[in-house]
Amino acid sequence: MLEKDVFRVYNIDMDLKTFFEENQKLAVAFSGGVDSALLLYAAAGAGIDVRAYYVRSQFQPDFELSDARETAAYIGADLTVIVADVLSDEIIRANPADRCYYCKQRIMRCITEQAAADGYDLIVDGTNASDDTGDRPGYRALTELGIRSPLKECGITKAEIRQMAREAGLAVWDKPAYACLATRIPHGEEITQEKLSKTENAERILRDMGFADLRVRMRGDGALIQVRADQYERAYANLSEITDALAPMYSEVILDDKIKR
Repeated sequence: MLEKDVFRVYNIDMDLKTFFEENQKLAVAFSGGVDSALLLYAAAGAGIDVRAYYVRSQFQPDFELSDARETAAYIGADLTVIVADVLSDEIIRANPADRCYYCKQRIMRCITEQAAADGYDLIVDGTNASDDTGDRPGYRALTELGIRSPLKECGITKAEIRQMAREAGLAVWDKPAYACLATRIPHGEEITQEKLSKTENAERILRDMGFADLRVRMRGDGALIQVRADQYERAYANLSEITDALAPMYSEVILDDKIKR
């Protein structure tokens, strides 16, 4: 059974409890990852009026929406899915170095508009105290739109979030951080649906092979594969199999031996 007294059981910083006491109605910008999942869980545990909003765009793979739905159902929270066509924005499609700013701004505007229509004026997100917000263009969009980040405000770190999420029984407690599919395409190169679909399919193939927390980055017509350090040797030993599997989509496949995710 889902334990709702999250503050008593998991000793979450009392400042977070105070945050919910002061804000009895809010919407969570919900990604399906561990940070927003823990935030939604804590809000539900506080007994406030809370609704989760997930934006489905071309930049998210299918499994992200599945994770979001399963997690919201486990918590017992209402989830609204909003469809956004980010590729209709020519600035986002052009993929400048600060693309994340424009994308985050569009995504969050979708949430703020829908949430306002549903009667929710305060929007919160899962940015935490471990995030380096100084180097995140997307965080600038959050502050401009008045999105608050309770986990960051209360000094709750990523490690603490994962521990609390694990104890809460959230299946995503150890889910790797996932950057959107657009990050696989070099800045300045136009983002197309074809490129995004190819990337999603390639990463799905490698996950089916047992690799986790991986990236398939586009390098011209080729693919640069990045895996975790503890999976690098297995990827190297199976490079021929990986190359054969991705050959229909890429002219060449290179295993990155410098950045081992």
